[in-house]
Amino acid sequence: MSLVLKDLFDGFRDPATLQALAHQIEQAAARLSKPLRIMEVCGGHTHTIMRYALPQRLPKNIEFIHGPGCPVCIMPKERIDQAIALAQPANHILVTLGDMLRVPGSTQSLAKARSQGADVRAVYSPLEALSLAQQHPDKQVIFFAIGFETTTPMTAALLAQTEALGVRNLFFHINHVLVPPAVSALLAEQPCHIDALIAPSHVSVITGAKIYQPLLARYGLPMVVSGFEPVDVMQSILQLVEQTLAGEARLAVQYSRAVDWEGNLKAQALIARFFEPRAMFRWRGLGDIALSALQLKAPWQTYDAEIQFASLLSNQPIDDHKLCICGDILRGRAKPQDCKVFAKGCDPERPLGSCMVSSEGACHAYYRYAKVTQIEVEVR
Repeated sequence: MSLVLKDLFDGFRDPATLQALAHQIEQAAARLSKPLRIMEVCGGHTHTIMRYALPQRLPKNIEFIHGPGCPVCIMPKERIDQAIALAQPANHILVTLGDMLRVPGSTQSLAKARSQGADVRAVYSPLEALSLAQQHPDKQVIFFAIGFETTTPMTAALLAQTEALGVRNLFFHINHVLVPPAVSALLAEQPCHIDALIAPSHVSVITGAKIYQPLLARYGLPMVVSGFEPVDVMQSILQLVEQTLAGEARLAVQYSRAVDWEGNLKAQALIARFFEPRAMFRWRGLGDIALSALQLKAPWQTYDAEIQFASLLSNQPIDDHKLCICGDILRGRAKPQDCKVFAKGCDPERPLGSCMVSSEGACHAYYRYAKVTQIEVEVR
């Protein structure tokens, strides 16, 4: 990292700036008539909030609700089981991003399947799947594609390359999901525990802030698109408090150094070329949400693993572990420490639920950082 960038990010974590923002928020929050419950949609924001002990810096009437913006955490067991099934045939190679390996399915994880002989490979870039398909023309390579709008363009680019090179042994199991329908489903539930939203930043770089305008029009909640650094999040909280005090509901962009209204139009066009909304997708802990995920359009269904290997796959919904309360956590009805098995039967090494698997999951963040205090927090 260059000195210029290092200085920039050090500024976003400066203790004096954080303390000043905390003081401003405390003064403003003292005028709130009731607690302000803020959902940070993205798991990256949850990680920042816990790592830098932001709840300890803030007044008690500012509450956080940890939203569904962790693509690993919302993947239902049946989709993990499908990935495991696709990895079983001797001539198959299942390729995915590393976070997915430890997510528990109904009986095991991809990591366990690999230890039992399945050819499961973790990659840093989706394009590695194309190289594997070219190196192993006798194998069927399946890319288990996950992520929100942030990572969807990479899958689209991989498919474009696959088509251009005439590669016929690479297939796609598509699990790309969309932020607005999931947030809308949560806001529509009654009673709703959400008063304001910290909107995702990386998603917004691709989509632009415009995707949240329908949510604003329908639900009338203050929203701020925030960066991931602690100063970003604190500035966003201050903006949400100020909007609430003014009786306003606006869509603000705190992360203006990377996000604008329109987003990355080339990436959006690439997504639109290959993908269309899926009628229904089941979110782990949240249930079925209409038009909340993507699927390949008809001209590219020859690459669709769900179609080409349908005989291997079951679509039977599978419920989470009966003691897991991840769904309630994502809805703001509970905190991780309310779970009976939190840090007991469920921890990052032995996760019972998906919220404990990824570093962006609420339970994982609480397990790792909940004991951090304002004095102990390490700002670096």
